[in-house]
Formats: sequence, C-alpha cells, structure tokens
Amino acid sequence: MTIEFPYADKSLLTQKGIGAILFACNINAVRSAMAEAMIKVTYPGKIFADSCGVSPGNPDGFAIAVMEEIGINMNTHQPKSFDDLDSAFYDVIISFSPEAHEAAVALTQSMDCETLYWPVDNLANLTGSRDERLRAYRHVRDIIQGNLEHYLGKPIAVKT
Repeated sequence: MTIEFPYADKSLLTQKGIGAILFACNINAVRSAMAEAMIKVTYPGKIFADSCGVSPGNPDGFAIAVMEEIGINMNTHQPKSFDDLDSAFYDVIISFSPEAHEAAVALTQSMDCETLYWPVDNLANLTGSRDERLRAYRHVRDIIQGNLEHYLGKPIAVKT
C-alpha cells in the first residue's frame, strides 16, 4: 500500500491553507497522540493540532517514554474520543486505523475537510520484553514523524 502525500512541498501551509489538523486512531493514546504532540512542538501558533480515538483510552507509558527521548513531552495528554472533540473545524483529518478513518469520513460528510488514511501499526496488543516493546514504539514514532515531515515539507522539531 502506498501512502499519498498531495502537495508535499515547502509552501504547503499557505498553498493548502492548513490551519487545523485532527489525528485519529483507535484509542488516542499512541499514534494520534504522538502526531498531535509533534505538530504542536513544530508549528506552535501556526497549526491547531488535536487528536482523538474511536474510543478514549488511557495514557500510554511507552508512548510517553519514546516521545521524551526526542524531547517531546506528552505527560499532559488526555485521551479522548470523537465525541469529546472541542472543535468541529479541521482542514485535514489524518487517520492511522481503518476504524478511525471510517469515523473521520462520517464526521466530514457535511464539512469541507480533507481526510487521509496513513496506516501505521497498532501497538495495543503488543507483547514482548520492555526493550522489544520500546523498539516497536520507536518504529511507529519514526514512521509518523517521517510521514508528517514529507506531508508538511518541514522537519519535525526534535531534540538531537
């Protein structure tokens, strides 16, 4: 499967008028929360970023740990569902699971909003040692970071 990145160049924010992005996945604790945090750190005051899940989950310690490794603090993230969203105006909704994409398409039936589906591994039932699990979380983090950088045409602000 190929992920499409329409209009991926340096002027995307002005070209497409992206001012608000919603990230969605199944439980809003890992993938969508990571993406939201990356955008908030990279585009403060330029892009409104939010995230949700098909259902709300609980904060994920592994997600928090691997984001801290790159200098992004997710300790205050509170998972929420589509029903808990504070805003109904997004320029684009990026979904990381088929269930979330289906919910995003339903949400945008009566609004002018682009919906994108970027399949990324679901870590909900991951097993293994702590090191193996951290490695899997880092992999997901890095995929999301790379996709965002390609789509928005700018590196994500991370600690080096």
